Order: sequence, then C-alpha cells, then structure tokens
Amino acid sequence: MQEKDRAVVTELLQKAGREDFIPLQENQLAGDGSSRRFYRLASGGETLIAVLPAGEEAKDRAESRAAYHIGGYLLACGTPVPAIYGWDEASGGLLFQDLGNTRLQDVAHTEEGRQLYRQLVRALAGMNCRARGIDSSWCWDSPCYDRSLMLERESGYFLRAFWQGLLGQEVPIGLAEEFSSLADAVSLYSTDFFLHRDFQSRNIMIHAGRPSIIDFQGGRRGPLGYDLASLLYDPYVDLDEDFRALLWEDYLAALGAQIDISREDFAKQYSLLACQRSLQIIGAFSWLSAVAKKTFFVQFIRPSLLNLEKILSAPYYQNYRVLRQTVRRGLSLYR
Repeated sequence: MQEKDRAVVTELLQKAGREDFIPLQENQLAGDGSSRRFYRLASGGETLIAVLPAGEEAKDRAESRAAYHIGGYLLACGTPVPAIYGWDEASGGLLFQDLGNTRLQDVAHTEEGRQLYRQLVRALAGMNCRARGIDSSWCWDSPCYDRSLMLERESGYFLRAFWQGLLGQEVPIGLAEEFSSLADAVSLYSTDFFLHRDFQSRNIMIHAGRPSIIDFQGGRRGPLGYDLASLLYDPYVDLDEDFRALLWEDYLAALGAQIDISREDFAKQYSLLACQRSLQIIGAFSWLSAVAKKTFFVQFIRPSLLNLEKILSAPYYQNYRVLRQTVRRGLSLYR
C-alpha cells in the first residue's frame, strides 16, 4: 500500500473510532471492472475492507458519497448489505464490513447455492420496494433510469463498443429506430422503485450463510424487473430454464406481497428490461476487454449474446427484425 493510501486508511479508522485497529496486514484485492482500490486490512483476528476512489476528480468523490449514503439507506431499509464503518468526504475513502471471499457465482450450482438464490430474489423484491424513497441527490451517476440512459449507455453502448468497436461492422439500417422503439416501450413503466443496475452473482457475497449485496453505489430510481433480469440472465452463471422460472415466480410472489402487480404486465416489462440489460452488458464487456484490456471479460461476451438471442425469441420482439438479425450476425462473427 502506498503511503498516500495508508494515510487515508488511518484517517478512516480514526473517523470510525477504531484507533485501536492497527493493520498488521494490508492486502490489495482485485476489483473486476472498477478502477477503485480495495484493501483487506487485518489486525489480530479481525478484518475490514477499505475502498479508495479511482482518482481525485469530483466524480470519484461523488461515487464514494453515493456508496456511503445509499449503503446506509439500504441497511436502514433492512437490505442485506455490508455495514459501513467510516467515510472520509475529503478523500472519498470508505471503510466496510468484510464479507469474506465467497461470491454467489462460486456456489451457484450447488444445493446451497440454489437456496441462496431463492433467498436473494425475495430480498431483491424487498429492496426494490422498500428502498424506493431513495434521495436522488445521493445518486452520482444519474438520478433515474430513463430513455436517454437506455439509448446512450445501453443500446448505444452495444452498438459502439461491440458492433462497431469489436466487430468493426457498419450500423444496420433500421437498428437505431428499433432501439428507439424499445426505449419508448420501456419508458412507459414506472420508475418509482429502487434500481441497483448491476445485480449479478459477482456482486453478491455469501456471508454467515446468507447473501449480501455489494457494489450498490450506482443505485437510482428505476423500473421493476431490471435487477431481476440482471440476475437471471447473468452471463457469469448459466442458470437452467426451470430454475430461472422458479426464481421468477419467487420474486413475483414476494413482490405481490408488497404491491399490486399484474403478472402479464410484469412478464412483458421484465422481458424488455432483460433486453436492455443484455445490450448494456455486451457493450460493457466489449469495452472492458478491448479498450481497458481487462481480458477476464472476454469469456463472457458470447454467453451474453446467447442470452440476448434467447430473450429476443419472446413474442414481444416480432417487430424487432433488425435487432434479431444483428444479434444472430454477431454470434456468427464473434467466436
């Protein structure tokens, strides 16, 4: 750990009232697609996690502020998230409870994993509804999931990073119009709920026998169904169709205990948002692997494309001929 980071950690421990915690070990942890710096601090038999911002710009501190406020709010709403022990507004450093090393991805195909998934989708329904009062001023990325975000950072991301960037292809005639139509359809749904926006198995830690949610700093107001689709069409874990259907039913039952919702309406909303999420993640994996040179993500591009192809087989997409052809062509070109 650099001396600058060590000074921030010392300040965090002091703000948390943990001057007694003298780190004897400082192990840097990998951070998937994030450029933030993660350290596991050990003192005796106790460990803590320090998260330091990627840089010193205002946006880096804004992301840290979001993590602090949104994390505290989720915890107060009964959501299983790590406790936050300290935050330094000047540096953007955060001090978290250590949830260990086991992710949901690691146990996904075990019987324990299946039970954890079922616990998780029920907790997700609770988070989406109970945390709907989020203060938009906390949100560093955008206050709400909206049409411009869909077109610029989801379908547009797919087009720029995957189709043009990775494959070097020309934009198909009619694709922009179909992306616009898709965004229009999604925009009809209420955004009066809490949206995590990266709810997948590598952002779920297994601690003390239950799932705990991390990486929530990108939270904002948004529609129901997006987070569920992120989990059930997670390219990191290939869920079988029967189990995916069971989890969908578990979520809908938990949701129905909290709000009135039409099964038919939710099914369509979920599918459209699954399409949007898949476009986003294909774009993200393409950019991370080709531009950021994080080759870990290369292996998940094709599974993401296969997920999208499966989603587009639903009857809602009969009029999205160009998008379906584009995804099929992408699968043939990307090997």
